[in-house]
Amino acid sequence: MTGKWTAQVPGRDGQTREVTFNLKAAGEKLTGTMSGRQGDVEITDGKVKGDEVSFDVTMNMQGNAMKMTYKGKVAGDEIKFTRHREGSDRTSEFTAHRAK
Repeated sequence: MTGKWTAQVPGRDGQTREVTFNLKAAGEKLTGTMSGRQGDVEITDGKVKGDEVSFDVTMNMQGNAMKMTYKGKVAGDEIKFTRHREGSDRTSEFTAHRAK
């Protein structure tokens, strides 16, 4: 789990954007950052349980805080994520790969 992971994450306009997750697992606690167009954003409420991971990211979009919840399942060098935007029914799925 600990390490650098990259993914092509779907955006609002249908385009994908490269995002890097720098994760550090310590027992069942997960910390780290998500890096993308908006720079580095701290992950919060990170948890690891077996091969499952979850965390939140709050970004500032045009002056509004937008919280996204990420849930993933680790299999080898991949994490299959589902991302949910708080306050909406929008979810998206993508796969992150361990950076070599």
